[in-house]
Amino acid sequence: MKEKVVFVVVFILSIIYILIGNRIATKNNAILDDVTKLDYTRAEVTRILERKETPVQVGDLEDQYNTDITFEAQLTSGEHKDDLVRGTQNISTYISGTIKEVEPGDKILLYNEVSYEGESKWYFMEYSRTSAIIWLTILFLALILLFGRTKGIKTLISLTFTVLSIFIVFIPAILGGQNIYAWTIVTCAFITFSTVILVYGCSKKTLATAFGCIGGVLVAGLLTLIMNSVLNLTGFVDENAIYLEQLNSAIDLKAIIFAGILIGALGAIMDVSIDIASSLNEVSTKAEKLGFKDIMKSGLNIGKDIMGTMTNTLILAYIGSSLSTVLLLTASSHSISYLFNLEMIVVEILQAIVGSIGILTTIPLTSLIAASLYKYVDTSKYVYKYKGRNRE
Repeated sequence: MKEKVVFVVVFILSIIYILIGNRIATKNNAILDDVTKLDYTRAEVTRILERKETPVQVGDLEDQYNTDITFEAQLTSGEHKDDLVRGTQNISTYISGTIKEVEPGDKILLYNEVSYEGESKWYFMEYSRTSAIIWLTILFLALILLFGRTKGIKTLISLTFTVLSIFIVFIPAILGGQNIYAWTIVTCAFITFSTVILVYGCSKKTLATAFGCIGGVLVAGLLTLIMNSVLNLTGFVDENAIYLEQLNSAIDLKAIIFAGILIGALGAIMDVSIDIASSLNEVSTKAEKLGFKDIMKSGLNIGKDIMGTMTNTLILAYIGSSLSTVLLLTASSHSISYLFNLEMIVVEILQAIVGSIGILTTIPLTSLIAASLYKYVDTSKYVYKYKGRNRE
C-alpha cells in the first residue's frame, strides 16, 4: 500500500513539474514566432511521368548531372487528401548523389509552392519514414511490457516523463535563452529521482541509487566546467552550432557542451548506480551481520566488474555517433596533431572521458551511501540487561 501511495505521489509531482516547467521555460520565449513553418503533405507515388537528365560542369568534376523526375502522386493527408497531383524530384549528383529516385508505391512528403499568379507546384522534399519508426517503437514498447510486465509499465511511464522533461521543458528553456547550466542540473535531478522512484519504489536502494547517480553527474559537470576553460572551447563545434547562434545569440554554446555531456552520460551513470545499489541490497539481505567495511568492499569489487564494460559502452556510443565526422576529418587531414586539436574532435573526446570519470566516481559514491544505509547495527548493546539479586 505504501509503495502505491509513493508511486501516485511521484507520478502527480512529475506531471506538475512538466506543466509548471513548461510554463516557466516558454515564458517570454518568442524565438520561433518569426520563423516560417513549412507545411508538408504526405503522398504516395502512383507513376513516373518523365525522367530528364542534364549534364552540368562543376569545377574539375566530371560526369555530373541534374536529374529532374516528374511523377504523379496521390495525396494521403491534408485538405486535398486523395487528390492526384503532379510532382517533381530534383537530384544533383554533386550535392546528393545517394538520394533514391522515387518509384511507384513510395511514400513521400511533398511541399506545395504557390506562385504569385496562383499556380500550384508540388516538390519532393523527403521520404516518409514515420510509419516504419512508429512500428519499430511499438515493437520496442511491446518487448518492454512482455519482459517487464508491471515493472515494464512503470518503465514506460518513467521514460515518458524523461522524454517530456527534455522536449517540453529543457529544450524550450534553452531556446528561450535561460540559464542552461541550472536547467541541466534540474533536468538531470528530475530524471534521476522520477525514474528510480517510479520504477523501483521508495527504499534504501532508491536513495543509494539516486544520490550516487547525482554525485557522479555533479563530478562530471564540475570537470566539464574546468575543461571548458582549460581547453579554450568556444562551442562552435559544427555548422549546427553556428545556425543555433544565429537563431538566438543569447544561447551560450559552451553551456550546450556542458548540457550535452551531462545528459549524454546520465543514463550510463544511472545504470551503474542501480547495479551497485541493487547488488549490495541483495548481499546485505542474504548475508548476516555485514558491517560498513564489508558492504563497501563488496560494492567496490562489483564496481570493478561493471567499470570496464560500461566505460567501453559510453566511449563507443560517442565514437559511433560521430563516426562520419571522424572518417571525413581523418581522410582530409595529413596531421594527426591537428586532428586531435580540432574543437569538434576535442569535444567528443571530452564527452567520452568526462562521462567515464563520472561513472568511475559513481562506483565509490554509491558504495559508500549503500554501505551506510545497509550496514548491520548491533542493537543488543543498547538494550539494558536487568541483573536481579540472587535469591538463596
